[in-house]
Amino acid sequence: MIDAAIISTGDELVTGRTTDTNAGFIADKLLGLGVDVVGILTVGDRPERLRWAWTEACKLAHVVIATGGLGPTADDLTTETVGALFGRALAADPAIVERIRELFRLFNRPMPENNLKQALIPAGAVVLPNPLGTAPGYRLEVGDPGDPRHVVVLPGVPREMKPMLTDTVLPWLATLAGAGRIGYRTFQTFGISESGLDEVIAGIPGEGRWSFRANFPEVSVRVTVRGEQVEARLDAFAREVYARLGDHVYGEGDTSMELVVGELLRARGLTLALAESCTGGQVAHRLTNVPGSSAYFLGGINAYANTAKETLLGVPAALLAAHGAVSEEVAATMAEGARRALGAAVAVGVTGIAGPDGGTAEKPVGLVCFGLAAEGVPTVARRYQLWGNREWVKLLASQIALDWVRRHVLGLPLLELGRRGAAPARPQRESVGPG
Repeated sequence: MIDAAIISTGDELVTGRTTDTNAGFIADKLLGLGVDVVGILTVGDRPERLRWAWTEACKLAHVVIATGGLGPTADDLTTETVGALFGRALAADPAIVERIRELFRLFNRPMPENNLKQALIPAGAVVLPNPLGTAPGYRLEVGDPGDPRHVVVLPGVPREMKPMLTDTVLPWLATLAGAGRIGYRTFQTFGISESGLDEVIAGIPGEGRWSFRANFPEVSVRVTVRGEQVEARLDAFAREVYARLGDHVYGEGDTSMELVVGELLRARGLTLALAESCTGGQVAHRLTNVPGSSAYFLGGINAYANTAKETLLGVPAALLAAHGAVSEEVAATMAEGARRALGAAVAVGVTGIAGPDGGTAEKPVGLVCFGLAAEGVPTVARRYQLWGNREWVKLLASQIALDWVRRHVLGLPLLELGRRGAAPARPQRESVGPG
């Protein structure tokens, strides 16, 4: 098995001013290739500390992947450190010099000469293009030819680093690790805890390495296999996962609930409208993060105040007075109002108490009500008691709203997560959706 160490460089990381998301992203991708991550080192922009980190990383692993320290300023010292530590002279790559100059010409800005520092590459290195920034990456084989170390250096900016890792580094690393003998499959789940997943997965027979990643409000589970008949073994594991987890699995691979919902709506020619209160447009924001969402998402009405619910969604004042803004009755009427106003096939209404204030004994903080209106079926509404701070409640509510749409389109039962016992007054079915 190939092993790897990760180095994250930058004073902003060790002082806490910036959260290191790069290391987690890289480790997750390496795990998917069956690469054993033996350590993550975070180090500031000091020559002696960088030398220590690189020395220790090369002792720990045969592959070292580093991010950061490739900028044009005096405190960007990664390439200088790599060159000095491994005895490789630095030279400016003419193609990189021209690309940096061209980028500044495109932006119609004068180029400071210190930007050419980013064109310095250690002798013998393979340049890794950076389509989104001025600093390229590179990889370099160092050490004893009988027991070599492979050094990979990438920019620290996540939006630049991630596509470079995915498009360039991982295919090369898969070849190094023997991709023909390694395979993995990732299942995205919602509505079941990490511990609950572990209990279910533990009983699945077969030789596979299982790993879990909790990324609130969902959990992914990945199985990695090595050896012969990789695809057939992964298919067998997948059948067991779906048989045991059922509709808690909403997708596979690098996907999201909003992407899956969009694909379902598009495939069935359905349109969606939203009426949001406590989520403040977060459901709409997530949907419109998906390119091409205009094909199925008609729009959302962000009706936060009761007057907005009345005037924009047609919620009767008497209904609000009788049941309160946070109620199944109002959530259902919001969904119906949004569907009517925007002419959508499906509409969801969300109203709740995100906190930290505003709760009562009858309606505590975290109480969120949902309604779904669709052509051909009765409107459905439910209440859930959610948890966490304001941000968590809003995010979890947006996930439930999207999951309701998914379940409606697929004809699946509604989620039971955190549900309160009070029953809504209006007609309701356990399974919403066509048929």
